[in-house]
Amino acid sequence: MFSRDTYISRRKTLKTLVHQGIIFFPGNGESGMNYRDNCYPFRQDSTFLYYTGINNIPDICFIIDIDNDVGILFGDDPTPEEMVWTGAVKPLAEFAEKSGIGQVKPLKELPEFLKTRKEKGQRIHYLPPYRGDTSIQVGELLGLPIDKVEENKSEVFIKAVVQQRSIKSTEEIAEIDNAVNITTQMHLHAIKNAVPGRSEKEIAGELQAIAIAGGGNISFPIILTRNGQYLHNHATQAIIQEGDIILCDCGAETSMNYAGDMTRTFPAGKSYSPLQKEVYNIVLNAHNTAVEALKPGVLFKDVHLLACTKIAQGLKELGLMKGDVNEAVANGAHTLFFQCGLGHFMGMDVHDMENLGENYVGYNDEVRKSDQFGLKSLRLGKALEQGNVLTVEPGIYFNPFLIDSWEAQKKHTEFVNYDEVKKFKNFGGIRVEEDFLITTSGSRLLGKPLDKTPEDIEKFKSL
Repeated sequence: MFSRDTYISRRKTLKTLVHQGIIFFPGNGESGMNYRDNCYPFRQDSTFLYYTGINNIPDICFIIDIDNDVGILFGDDPTPEEMVWTGAVKPLAEFAEKSGIGQVKPLKELPEFLKTRKEKGQRIHYLPPYRGDTSIQVGELLGLPIDKVEENKSEVFIKAVVQQRSIKSTEEIAEIDNAVNITTQMHLHAIKNAVPGRSEKEIAGELQAIAIAGGGNISFPIILTRNGQYLHNHATQAIIQEGDIILCDCGAETSMNYAGDMTRTFPAGKSYSPLQKEVYNIVLNAHNTAVEALKPGVLFKDVHLLACTKIAQGLKELGLMKGDVNEAVANGAHTLFFQCGLGHFMGMDVHDMENLGENYVGYNDEVRKSDQFGLKSLRLGKALEQGNVLTVEPGIYFNPFLIDSWEAQKKHTEFVNYDEVKKFKNFGGIRVEEDFLITTSGSRLLGKPLDKTPEDIEKFKSL
């Protein structure tokens, strides 16, 4: 946990932003994998963590009664019989004290508390649930049909959380630096050990061990693949072959649940082929150009489009695209090769606060989310602010299914040289990703630098 004052201050600001009523934080519970007592690894809700710091305790809820200036933690201490399975567990009152929460009450008192407050006319604010069991819990506690839970979410609560969590404090940045440094160790291991003859899953398992040894776990399922043309192709039993280019996208999560998220694309053997290096450098140029453009006040959508233009220009020089590159990007022709967004916020979630809705987190009244293919996958479009933490991750992906589909439709033939593009159907994909903090006048790379030029990666592999 951070200091007691940190959580008290966060809640004080939240109360000011929401103004009145009851703020309801339902914590996550255990979730069975294949039967009730064999559970998935527990992960507390990030917003619950942000305002309380209380981690690794399932089935607790927190209430802020703004009107009466009261905070109450609802939950039950384990019985001696239950501690047969877990060992000694600290009482909830001890965690409440560390968080600056004034009261602790049994969980059985929560329904009556909420019912009474609702009857008095107090508004119950809650965030949109992302788990089915939480939706059921909220519906039962507040007397709402399950299909009405989503529509009764509190927009003022959502906007208040986004406003606070989007700007990272000094102590949060230190945690994220730590997460990125562990992530760097994962990548160094992958670059050295993802070699011909080994399976993707072997390497992915070793990377997860590094994350766990760092005190937490992975921040998302590891993407380590010889088929990087598929954006979220997680590790399989596929055996790595000489000549393969390996895309590794992975991240560590610290014990305080702050995330790292980085990608490197490297040869399975000692070096890239000349063509692999040429395509890699197009991606790297787009990445570096985007990073140079990061600063407060700049629309991240514009940074995304700048990177798209650099990719289109590089592909034109390679003979795969043609025509005016600005016009090609405006029409979405480049999305044959770059189908996703340039980046996203990162913090306690690897895609920070995405459960609250992209239209609240990454967009606003000034910048609306697009429905155009490719651009609709951009999770962040609004102006950057000092204190934001985000990823920058351009890529080029030669997806054979998309290539065949677009050619059959004769789509964007004025910008795409399909005869040349078809020669790349077995090429794969390349992505370069780093994490950045927006500063007063630009940005700062988070964590220790990790090799990203083809020459530096080849040199590291040869050591």
